[in-house]
Amino acid sequence: MVRKGWGSVARRGASQVRDGSEAHGPDEDTPEGRRRARTRTDEFVPERFERTDNRRSKGSGSPDSLRPPAHRAVQAPAELPADIANELASAAGPDWNQLRERITERMAAGIGAYERERYRDASRILKTVVDSIPNAPSARELLALSQYHQSYWKAALPNLEAFAALTGSVDQHPVRMDCHRALGRPKRVEALFDELRKGSPDPEVLSEGRLVLAGTRADGGDLAGAVTLLVEAGAGRLVRNPAERHLRQWYVLGDLMERSGDLPKARELFLRIRAADPDAYDVTERLESLGPPTSTRRTPNRARGAR
Repeated sequence: MVRKGWGSVARRGASQVRDGSEAHGPDEDTPEGRRRARTRTDEFVPERFERTDNRRSKGSGSPDSLRPPAHRAVQAPAELPADIANELASAAGPDWNQLRERITERMAAGIGAYERERYRDASRILKTVVDSIPNAPSARELLALSQYHQSYWKAALPNLEAFAALTGSVDQHPVRMDCHRALGRPKRVEALFDELRKGSPDPEVLSEGRLVLAGTRADGGDLAGAVTLLVEAGAGRLVRNPAERHLRQWYVLGDLMERSGDLPKARELFLRIRAADPDAYDVTERLESLGPPTSTRRTPNRARGAR
């Protein structure tokens, strides 16, 4: 059973294209070295941009705000949702009667910790569920996302892979891709995107996967390829009533355009974002750093006045 709320939140963390400067995310541009210079936070995004130059904001509009939006703090459920309880019972088989009380309490506590952003506690609690019932997809999924939020890429991957194998779902492929990207495995990112595309996912899931792939290509220095990937998929298309995913796509594409030297296009995309949501990300700073548009003055035709 895929819990859409869990996946969509984590996917928003998988949508960033990181800056090509020396200090990137936990493993920076090229494999382990650069990304370790910084830690990922839980508020991209998307995917989020993390910068170290003078454009980096220190407030709520900082690039770190592109990280996955935080869940609202909620009470731990008194009882498990019926679908999760049924899933656990099915996965446990004959052992369920013996495990029911403890696992129900553990799973509910793990969900509560995750929803309050206590990812370390969620990981510790949910691991006991997975150890007892390794074939429970929701426990695997939520444990993986808790690990992902803590930048434990290698630990998250086996649980993400188990979730995909148990459910046949590609919903968490963008998160898997982002883990491989952080570990410097571009070929695995490409292969997983191909699987994702063939899996006929929801448009938002496909969009997130595409943003991770674009980021991976940009990490490797292929800015033109990253831009082409997004443009050909319509990421730069003007939308009358943009959704959050459109703003993320415009931001990522705007950053790539700026890095590629197409400042007018970058400015246009950041202006779109600001028009839709003035507080989104760090667009105000980005626009200030780009400076005012270069005016195109018409050169007087002196010959016209000559007699």
